Amino acid sequence: MSESGSRTAESAFDLPDRLAAKADPALTAADERHFAAVATSLEETVAELTGQLDTARRAPGGAGRAAMDRDVEVHRLTGRLRALGRFGLDLCLGHVVEEGSGETVYIGRLGLTDADGRRLLVDWRSPAAEPFFAATHANPMGLASRRRYRWTRGRITDYWDEVFTTEGLEGRAALDDQSAFVASLGSSRSPRMRDVLATIQSDQDAVIRAGSRGALVVDGGPGTGKTVVALHRAAYLLYADPRLGHRRGGVLFVGPHQPYLNYVADVLPSLGEEGVRTCTLRDLVPEGAAALPETDPEVARLKSTVEMAGAIESAVRIYEEPPTKGIQVSTHWGEFWLNARDWAQAFEAVEPGTPHNEAREQIWDELVAVVHEQLDEEAGVDAELLSRSMRRDAELVTAFHRAWPLIEATDLVGDLWEVPAYLRLCAPWLTPEEVRTLRRTDARAWTTADLPLLDAARHRLGDPEAERLKRRQRAAVASERARMDDVIREMTGADDDGEGAVTMLMGRDLQDSLLDAGAVPQAGAEPLAGPFAHVVVDEAQELTDAEWHMLLLRCPSRSFTVVGDRAQARHGFAESWQERLDRIGLDRVTVTSLTVNYRTPEEVMAEAEPQIRAALPDANVPLSIRSSGLPVRHGAVAELDGVVADWLDANAEGTVCVIGAPRYRPADPRVRSLTPTLAKGLEFDLVVVVEPASFGEGVEGAVDRYVAMTRATRELVVLAG
Repeated sequence: MSESGSRTAESAFDLPDRLAAKADPALTAADERHFAAVATSLEETVAELTGQLDTARRAPGGAGRAAMDRDVEVHRLTGRLRALGRFGLDLCLGHVVEEGSGETVYIGRLGLTDADGRRLLVDWRSPAAEPFFAATHANPMGLASRRRYRWTRGRITDYWDEVFTTEGLEGRAALDDQSAFVASLGSSRSPRMRDVLATIQSDQDAVIRAGSRGALVVDGGPGTGKTVVALHRAAYLLYADPRLGHRRGGVLFVGPHQPYLNYVADVLPSLGEEGVRTCTLRDLVPEGAAALPETDPEVARLKSTVEMAGAIESAVRIYEEPPTKGIQVSTHWGEFWLNARDWAQAFEAVEPGTPHNEAREQIWDELVAVVHEQLDEEAGVDAELLSRSMRRDAELVTAFHRAWPLIEATDLVGDLWEVPAYLRLCAPWLTPEEVRTLRRTDARAWTTADLPLLDAARHRLGDPEAERLKRRQRAAVASERARMDDVIREMTGADDDGEGAVTMLMGRDLQDSLLDAGAVPQAGAEPLAGPFAHVVVDEAQELTDAEWHMLLLRCPSRSFTVVGDRAQARHGFAESWQERLDRIGLDRVTVTSLTVNYRTPEEVMAEAEPQIRAALPDANVPLSIRSSGLPVRHGAVAELDGVVADWLDANAEGTVCVIGAPRYRPADPRVRSLTPTLAKGLEFDLVVVVEPASFGEGVEGAVDRYVAMTRATRELVVLAG
């Protein structure tokens, strides 16, 4: 447990001298008593969970459902212990006092009860905690007052009280002119997103707690807390909606790029949730790590459509045509004839939705069945033995491979760019000029535009190793059964009366349940293959239709949280969210907007707003509610080193980002040098934008300038030649 969790003798409050009035025991004594109970309960809970985890880990692994249940329990206990280990008393976010009853309810990152079952902390995701985030003076939701804490290294260094009724003033007068949220915005940035759970606002909380059916769009400009909402919503849904639990697929969170994922890495664990998978679109495809950006806009456009992803189906179908001629099959029990109708019947036996490569076993089994029917029943030939014999017929195996070959996704997609006739056949809507545009010398020099097509091919084709794995599984099961038969024969031979438990072993069902699962080869899990019960997509305005197709493949329920800002779409976003999502296949769409800019100072927004309005007059530019008191500075590019050095000397904490100077190499770890694209979704105390006019013309250039400027939470400097 953290140091704060074991501190019971000293005060949890460590308020600076300027806040001496807030240290009055009349205001803090009740909290101190409650924190002492929390500390005791934490120690007891950690000890109890540690014992349960040790017991679970020592339990036999088992097989099937039993093994899965054991793994789930170990995962649950480990996650709970890890969450408690990250925090101590600072699990507590604040408290509310209910009107009328005067009962004080403490809100935590996790729920906590003492040994007698008394509720010490209410999980922030529970309905009982909703007023802590959602109450306003217009709608106090039954509260008399609310208190929010600021924790620093396990001690309370400030807190804020808000009063909703006259009753709330009594004995709770630690009031000042700053809410906890606005005060938190003034704090310096860090290389990772700060914990903001205690300061969620009512408009954000309403989005976080919205239902999971269909697609919920969270549209908001810079600084409105879209990312905060997306992360909290992922944690909330896993807690509140049993349909989205880990056994049902869980939640996938998709961010725009790796620096963004690094930035938000600590947020979900701090919310009490470690089960959300996070990734970028590149991570969904093995080739994504090395794929280069697509530099040809026309190639990118042609590959971005759902129709092009659909061409993969046509490309695979070409390899699924049954032979039109019969073939003589040689076996140990004679020769048999497979005619064209037999081939067609075998191909039609494939179950709908079975990937191409994985369907081969179904087709082969059907061919074996056709031959098996021609055998003399008195021969008593086992189908598995017949299958092995048929595999020795080289002519049959060759015909089978030609008719339904194993295909690698990279070969399939590469052939489209390498063989114009193949591409024309699979995508007949392309013009001859477009076919020539898509052709390239090195067909496997993958770019980001290829990734959705590779992903579609991989889903349609399946694992090329699946057939080999199934054969190994069959052989292993057969070997295990043979071994078990030998053991049973020995045991029944020693059973004098031929009755009792030993004879039960003769039953095939019982024998199957006793098979050693560890002896049967298993396929490795693809953690990002899905299906997922819910997908959260941040910076969703940048996704092409083909990229959306990648996500739809992983979420059959069509349960999405779509977070973005149409005004930050680098390639333009002329449609409404409803129109865009309808087109790609999401038909139950609810759109909600965040319009208050909590992060970006009004001085910065005054500089950034004209940049986007020039290209997009109807852009959803949010209203900033805070001022830094620091005007935007303008200067020459030659001043860059001096601007950064001066700021670092004057500020012991905080971060700096230089945007638009690719050759700039910062020497201080608090300084980053990024492009506008890689800066998207991040925030810094000081942002230095270099040569913004060089970012380009039209919508793309305007969006890059707007994004770059609005990364600043305190100060913006613009340098030009």
